[in-house]
Amino acid sequence: MTDVSPLLSARAVRERAHQMLSLGLADQLPHFRIDLGKLDAIADLVLDVTSKAYPNGEVPFHSRWRHFVIGGVDRWAALADSISWKDAAARARAEFDLAITSVLLDAGAGAAWRYQDAATGTRIGRSEGLALASLDMFASGAFSADTRDPLRADAAKLKQLTVADLERGFQVGPGNPLVGLEGRVELLRRLGDVTAASPGVFATKDGPRPGGLFDQLAAGAASGRIEAASILQQVLLQLGPIWPSRLTLQGTALGDCWRHTSLVTDDATTGLVPLHKLSQWLSYSLIEPLQRAGLVVENIDGLTGLAEYRNGGLFVDGGVLVLRDPADAGRAHEVDSPLVVEWRALTVALLDRLAALIRERTGQTPEQLPLARILEGGSWAAGRKLAFARRPDGSPPLTIISDGTVF
Repeated sequence: MTDVSPLLSARAVRERAHQMLSLGLADQLPHFRIDLGKLDAIADLVLDVTSKAYPNGEVPFHSRWRHFVIGGVDRWAALADSISWKDAAARARAEFDLAITSVLLDAGAGAAWRYQDAATGTRIGRSEGLALASLDMFASGAFSADTRDPLRADAAKLKQLTVADLERGFQVGPGNPLVGLEGRVELLRRLGDVTAASPGVFATKDGPRPGGLFDQLAAGAASGRIEAASILQQVLLQLGPIWPSRLTLQGTALGDCWRHTSLVTDDATTGLVPLHKLSQWLSYSLIEPLQRAGLVVENIDGLTGLAEYRNGGLFVDGGVLVLRDPADAGRAHEVDSPLVVEWRALTVALLDRLAALIRERTGQTPEQLPLARILEGGSWAAGRKLAFARRPDGSPPLTIISDGTVF
């Protein structure tokens, strides 16, 4: 029997993504050709975008926390700093609660949806709008079972969430549609189910809540140190059951993992391409709460780039990835289609190539400039910039049919 657990790792994501890239460079993929000659221009764009956004060169990690900064004001920090926390672990549990619920609500919003910020009156879309909406819901106690303690997400409350709750919190209506609303609600309900069912993980220091994962990670940290890839391993292991039933192998749910016939191995995992985009995005977003609580997170590059449409769009719009059939740009594609799987895997591998090129130009090491900073500086923003330059609504170059649980 083949051990499928290695597929639930960042190492597997990286290895199989680079296997896909090797096939592409040998012109053996069905949907994309690869022009590495265009990568230099993309590196120039990423460096330019980064220098303008962070002129002092101090680029933070790519994580959910960046989206809580509105107009230069860090909304979460302002709120959290005003609270008299019992200890650093209490704040970390709240930050885990917020990060986990917010990231699960972060799949693409669609081009039409906007969230009106009560503080400024500004209408904000896409990831930033989703972040602010989820933060406002969290701050109001929408996920808490204790009215005296709003800044928490309790399993019991999560299990009871309805579509109407999310419609109110996200200001959804006929004129303001949000893609994948039902899928998001189901994710949070399953999050409640999973945390309630595993008190040994999620309720060792408090009632069952997603923030209990902080205690699980802290308990496993050797001398206060933890590898970034270990964060993902625990996220996949403990939160894996919340994802919709997709591929399973030998009874193990594989999460954000898909089939592509070009990727061949010599065991039962042949054709399987793990990507774990939202789980890695969440893992990046848990690094800072762990650091604030005094833990040292090592080998940040143990995680990979994110297989999503901004980074992927950067390579398509930038000419590195070229559709064999240009008509595919005008078609809608299911998330499990070979074209989308191919695109996402190539995105992960090309981000490693891009990172190496940027470090070479700036004279920095992976420790000085981990992928998490390049994504933030960076590739994600450059992908958005190219998208708006080519399409008025800033939509990605390929249309993906999403249920709100992948992108």
